[in-house]
Amino acid sequence: MTIAFFSALPFEQTWFEPYRLNHRITYIAEALTPQTAWRARGHQAVCAFVNDDLSRPTLTLLNGMGVSVVGMRCTGLDNVDQEAMQALNMSLLHLPGYAPASVAELSVALLLALVRHLPEASQRVRSGNFAIDGLMGTTLHGKTVGVVGTGHIGQAFARCMQGFGCTVLAYDIRPNRKLLDTGVRYVALADLLAQADVVSLHCPLNDQTGHLINDRTLTLLKAGAVLVNTGRGRLVDTAAVLDALDAGKLGGYAADVYEGERAYFHYDFSAKPIPDTLLNRLRQHPKVLLTAHQGFLTDEAMRQIARGLLNQFSFYDNQQTALVTKASMC
Repeated sequence: MTIAFFSALPFEQTWFEPYRLNHRITYIAEALTPQTAWRARGHQAVCAFVNDDLSRPTLTLLNGMGVSVVGMRCTGLDNVDQEAMQALNMSLLHLPGYAPASVAELSVALLLALVRHLPEASQRVRSGNFAIDGLMGTTLHGKTVGVVGTGHIGQAFARCMQGFGCTVLAYDIRPNRKLLDTGVRYVALADLLAQADVVSLHCPLNDQTGHLINDRTLTLLKAGAVLVNTGRGRLVDTAAVLDALDAGKLGGYAADVYEGERAYFHYDFSAKPIPDTLLNRLRQHPKVLLTAHQGFLTDEAMRQIARGLLNQFSFYDNQQTALVTKASMC
């Protein structure tokens, strides 16, 4: 099968080539949009990433070029118009449960780094300043942690927090029995926000969860609570979060995502101006720790993505070949 990989990061080819088998892959650094879809011409499939545009206009263009299958090398599908795919008779391949520990562990790392002021502490030592005044941290042991969304990643994060000796509350429209058996208690979202010292977002982005954290829900938070977001940027109203930080209502914000990240994340802007005033305010805020969507970036996760997704492409290709063979024999 011929596959066009969009938003291909420089290191990805190293991971996908060992599992390529008979597939022919074209690695394209540009993101998939209606303007770049033409680059898939001559391919049977595309493989897209978290910030690619799989809206109806893009899918219609791909379909017109003979692309019949889309593979997603990310967990969430919020950037895919699945109704359009069904109408166009296109197939969707994805990996809903790959390496949940990789994202959960980054969530823990961001949380710890934020509450113990590790970036500032490291920067001081690098500059030769060994003073520790102003670096007073917070102990996680004994705190209440609220987990919003208890899919594979949320479950992994909850177990990590239990390992730290935290009480874990959870909110999900589908409570998980295994978590209940470990002592996790499911509560209403308002109760979770009111009781938790730390709130971590692991729910999918959809019409119900967009800007789940907003001006109104932020008022429900316990004063000084810390918010962690390694899910999707648009789960939070960024401006409202920044205002809550400035007002002292929110104690800190650790995130691996940003609602306007598509134009910036995974690209080097160190020598270029960044015109996004909201992003600039976020990345420069003293109570914010922001990374550029790297939760998936571990050896183990990349190996699972590469092997799992290319196996799905192979299975799809074999099925199509079998159908053609069967039809020719009739």
